[in-house]
Amino acid sequence: MWKILSYLQRHLIWTIPAMMLAGLATGYLLPVANLKNTIVPLTFLMVYPMMVNLQIDKVFSTAGLRCQLVTQTINFALIPFVAYGLGQWFFADRPLVALGLLLAALLPTSGMTITWTGFAKGDINAAIKMTVIGLVAGSIATPFYVQFLMGTVIEIPMLQVFKQIALIVFIPMVLGYLTQKGLIHRFGREVYQRDLKKRFPMVSTLGVLGIVFVAMALKAGSILEQPETLLIYLFPLVLLYIINFALSTLVGKLFFSRGEGIALVYGTVMRNLSIALAIAMTVFKESGAEIAIIIALAYIVQVQAAAWYVKFSDRIFGIATEG
Repeated sequence: MWKILSYLQRHLIWTIPAMMLAGLATGYLLPVANLKNTIVPLTFLMVYPMMVNLQIDKVFSTAGLRCQLVTQTINFALIPFVAYGLGQWFFADRPLVALGLLLAALLPTSGMTITWTGFAKGDINAAIKMTVIGLVAGSIATPFYVQFLMGTVIEIPMLQVFKQIALIVFIPMVLGYLTQKGLIHRFGREVYQRDLKKRFPMVSTLGVLGIVFVAMALKAGSILEQPETLLIYLFPLVLLYIINFALSTLVGKLFFSRGEGIALVYGTVMRNLSIALAIAMTVFKESGAEIAIIIALAYIVQVQAAAWYVKFSDRIFGIATEG
């Protein structure tokens, strides 16, 4: 089973489109209204395992403070407004899709921030702090950004947004932290780091794929009536990531060391699409599936872009020195 889950996680560039197609086929051929009942358990399956490996303890170090401040300035003062502008430009007549693009930009960093920073030989400790700070700050700020930017065109249930973020972010975060401590106490840190830690992201991937499947199945009718919709959604997503990569690379290259610069890029470009999906599907009910489609497509763009950036990181920032 773990080999299968590992394969699914390592090949998101293919497994997510496969689940999207499977969802479309299921929604076209079968009645899928009851799939709504799977959203909450799939959300927990997606978010809770991701929280187990969160290294909250490392946030309280003051090392690299300037890099952290610049990273979160990009994450919250620039990128959400770029996403909002692109949403208004491309989806002025589709506010729910524009909201999906905004949600994809409002929740920075995921476990993959740390992973890709490591692949590119960047500063892992900086990436860990960015991940925790970005997740907490993004979860708190998201309702206010959504209300301020989209509240005039979409009815935003603010109380419901806060409740769902508490349920899908902060409660799993506490449970994940307690689980991590319990496992380390029971099996020891070495066993946890070597054997147990790598399994939780695999389980989380299963939840992601399940949510993507459900979102596509619920919207299969309208998508199949206009199949070009997916391509229309894809272009502004690609543009958002190009702008984000270019801006973060410039700042990282000019003002920070190689390690911190790479961490800054992945700490600003990698979005927590799992939380964005969870918010879309649990808060916005019937409309959630439409919002979720553009977020699902963002997975494809994000994984591919992150992988290619690793290949060019030495050219951009120079070759990492040993020691």
